Amino acid sequence: MYQYIHETPKASQNAPVKKHYDVVVVGGGMSGVCAAIASARQGADTALIQARSVYGGNASSETRMHISGASCHWGKKDAAETGILMELQLENKYLNPNHNFSIWDGVLWSKVKQTKNLDSYMNTSMDRVLSDGKKIQSIQCYQTTTETRYEFTASIYLDATGDGTLGYFSGAEYRVGREAAELFREKDAPPESDGATMGNTIYFCARDTGAPVPFIKPNWALSLDESWFKHRYHGDIVVYHDADDVVVLGPDEDYSDHEDQLVEKYDVQSGYWWIELGGDWDDIIKSHEDIRYELYRIVYGVWDHIKNGGDHGADNYELVWVGNVAGTRESRRLMGDYVLTENDIIENRVHEDGVAYGGWPMDEHTAGGFHAKGQIPSRVRSFDGFYSIPYGCYCSKNISNLMMAGRDISATKLAMGSTRVMATCAVGGQAAGTAAAMAVKQGCMPKEFGEKHIQKLRQELLKNDCYIMGLKNTDEKDLARTASVTASSQKPGWEASKIINGITRNRKGEINCWSSDGIGQDGECLVLTFDAACPVSQVRLTFDPNLSQERCISVSKAFIDKEPVGVDKELVKDYKVTLYHRGTITYEKTISNNYQRLNIINLADSVMADQAEIRIFSTNGLEDVHIFEVRIYGA
Repeated sequence: MYQYIHETPKASQNAPVKKHYDVVVVGGGMSGVCAAIASARQGADTALIQARSVYGGNASSETRMHISGASCHWGKKDAAETGILMELQLENKYLNPNHNFSIWDGVLWSKVKQTKNLDSYMNTSMDRVLSDGKKIQSIQCYQTTTETRYEFTASIYLDATGDGTLGYFSGAEYRVGREAAELFREKDAPPESDGATMGNTIYFCARDTGAPVPFIKPNWALSLDESWFKHRYHGDIVVYHDADDVVVLGPDEDYSDHEDQLVEKYDVQSGYWWIELGGDWDDIIKSHEDIRYELYRIVYGVWDHIKNGGDHGADNYELVWVGNVAGTRESRRLMGDYVLTENDIIENRVHEDGVAYGGWPMDEHTAGGFHAKGQIPSRVRSFDGFYSIPYGCYCSKNISNLMMAGRDISATKLAMGSTRVMATCAVGGQAAGTAAAMAVKQGCMPKEFGEKHIQKLRQELLKNDCYIMGLKNTDEKDLARTASVTASSQKPGWEASKIINGITRNRKGEINCWSSDGIGQDGECLVLTFDAACPVSQVRLTFDPNLSQERCISVSKAFIDKEPVGVDKELVKDYKVTLYHRGTITYEKTISNNYQRLNIINLADSVMADQAEIRIFSTNGLEDVHIFEVRIYGA
């Protein structure tokens, strides 16, 4: 006989482990990951607190939503988000050509773990915030796997929770639901405010086994006939032609207004965005678990209908995965020093303090979701061009040391319908994380930092491969800006001088990239000659991965089939950097098998140079060499 004795831990063992950082980021979705990495790379001691066992939020293996952004799934050219997000996506393209979500989880996890100055706390939920309604003093979190309670203090806190939980607990001003039209003079807002939001969705995956597979509906699943599926196409995806090109309307877009343009349907493979609930529930956050259970009933009911409710071409398909974490579109929005509105978006406003950008349509799903039987599930307000997101959208209006990133930034309901997509959230996360770290260095709070140092922030983001609308490189420390540039060959309109014009993407038909005319036997060469010899400690090269191309991991067959496999062919693969002083080589480095857009070459010790040569031997498949920018920095 065994006797189990439980001894009560000593009081000291119950006390939280205290940790202090310059910046604490709460939430490990795409915005939080990019914010934390950006902060750490600026030299700030940074903590990333994530409640789940994986990073990526809706983009992780738990939910498996693909990352959408300003390019609108090949609909807008030269629009792909760059910076840390592209770095992660290009890493995944190299390691994970078959779109395995577990490998993608590993790409995110390893990048976080390998980032200097960044500590990660996974399976760690924030449940307490000490705040006086003006400033956060500390937060407490519990790590379930280690049974450890932590108390975190920081100079600046960053809310990347999606639900705005950190802000809510701290007393930050916030909004939920639709604003009345007169409040922000938005033409598409309703006459009166209400609490309607977009709902949550659970995805599923199926596969073709090559032979018939039966499906027996669980007794708890819904029974659905075809009347439930009006305006809810239940194949994988729909492809349309417009007057100029092929437009793909994917899992976050409505097809009902384009039925006359239908040209192709893909087989059943992935779940559907319109399996959605919660937008008209009393509290979408407090009801999250009830919504999730009801979504299970719908998912299995939908699959039963596809398999057993008529000819849907799915006889050979089996259900192989159903998500356990519902993807959330909308809940709280934390109010900031600026509130982005529908007018900012449709007018393509370029803000002087813009630090991120967007281009996704203002997508507004019907609040009732799947239960809104017969209603069009989403209204998509498309627009041409792009808009910038000002710095004030990332700074809390009333909590002095709180910033935010992701779908909870300061925006109206209509504007959030565009800013909520993950690529837009990610570039905003990089902007907010960079700002937080720079503010700590300057010894000031986020709002004061923006008032005094906004242009310094914008130039730093540009340097780290973020796209800032209307901004060029004016960094006085960049030695390449005043160099003379020659090339072994160049195409008309793609001259070598483009590499120092300060713009690192093509815009509105304007070419801002050097292209060689083929690749010679000895490679192609760029030479930068300085006015005078100077010490050089860093060379930064920005290559072309084709910014009109999608590179998001997906469960959608349509996306997988359209996206090229492996490393983007436009990227430079093998090259050599050589520095000269008075004709003598002072530094030389060869790079092989490159698959990234931004390459940063740090010299162990600075060397004198009056000339820099970049010789490219091969690309990843393109017949010409493309380079957007060369930057060179001194000691």
